[in-house]
This record gives sequence, C-alpha cells and structure tokens, in this order.
Amino acid sequence: MRSGLLLLLGLLLLRPVVAGGEAPAARADAQLRAAAARGDVAGVQDWLARGARVEARDELGRTALLVATQANQVGAAALLIGAGADVNAKDALADSPFLYAGAQGRLAILRLTLAAGADLKSTNRFGGTALIPACEKGHLENVRELLGTKIDVNHVNRLGWTALMETAMKKNRGPVHAEITRLLLAAGANPNLPDHQGVTPLAHAERAGNQVIAGLLRAAGGK
Repeated sequence: MRSGLLLLLGLLLLRPVVAGGEAPAARADAQLRAAAARGDVAGVQDWLARGARVEARDELGRTALLVATQANQVGAAALLIGAGADVNAKDALADSPFLYAGAQGRLAILRLTLAAGADLKSTNRFGGTALIPACEKGHLENVRELLGTKIDVNHVNRLGWTALMETAMKKNRGPVHAEITRLLLAAGANPNLPDHQGVTPLAHAERAGNQVIAGLLRAAGGK
C-alpha cells in the first residue's frame, strides 16, 4: 500500500502546474496577446523569452500579431513579425494581419506584412483581396501601397464586385474616392467589368450620383 501511495504522489508531482484552470503555456500565450494589444513591446519580448507561442490563438482564432494589428500597435507588430509571426494567419472571421491592415487603414503594419511575404491572393470572408475594402473605405495610402505590388486589380469578390466597383457604387463619394478611381484605372482596372447582375462600374456610379467618378470612367472607355 505504501508503494502505491508513493506512485500516486509521484504522478501528481509530474503533472503540469495549473492555476485558475489554465495551463502555464496557455497563460503565457494569453499574456503575450495582452501585451501585444496594449503595445507593450517590453512585455512582448518578455513573454516570448518565457516561452509564449507566437502562433497561439485566442477563442476567436486570433494570433498575437492579429491582436496587435487590430489595436494598431506598430512596435508590437514589428517585434512579432521579427519573431516569425505569420502575417497570413486567419482568425475565425477569415481576417489575417495582412488583410485587416489593408482593410482598416493600418498603413505601417500593412507595409510590415508586405515585407514579410503577405499573400496577395488571400481573401477575406467576402472573397475579396486586401485591395477591395481599402478602396471601398477610402484608405488612399493603403491603396497606393497595394497597387505598388502585383495584387490583382480586377479581382472579383463573391458579391461580384471589383475594387473599382466598390469605389464607384456608394453615394456621396468625394475627392478621395475620385483619386482612388484614377489610381485603379491607371493600374489597369477594367472600367467595363460588370457585376453578377451585369451592371458596370459606370452604371453604378451614375445611379449613386457620383458624377466625378462617372466622368473618369467614361474617359477611360466605361459604358
């Protein structure tokens, strides 16, 4: 009986230390994400040195790098990328650091992800590349950055819309979207590529009352 008790004690001592129902590795990963979210570069360095896993995910499927990107914490994002974080790792909503940075105007982080090998063909939950929401939301500098790559300017998302279509189709478009239209056309955007219903960018621009954009499309041969 004594030997049985000693064996049980030995097994208990070999078990991972658990506090609050969470294993040490998971706690370290969570602390890494928390440090990334608040832009605590020293904290990120510390938790990485303590064994936190750079690709570990939270309950939403987010890595520490995606958390840093969403919070626009450039220093933390740069450190994580330097530590090998995957700029293309998607969460449960199909957002990756690259796609999120492109869509939400995180220019500095977008540049970091491009330098780290961002997948230009990766798509979000709507089937769109990083360029499409950047154009739709009017993130002009992000659009310039993305058009400097080999991203497909005529990619069609699941809704049937291109970057040019998303730029032209909403009401009250101003000078920023007009400039994005010029950039897209100069980069080879097809002004006559219709959506799934056969509606062209020009027709969308006219319906939305975007006369400056409509004029640019006509000048480029849009019908």
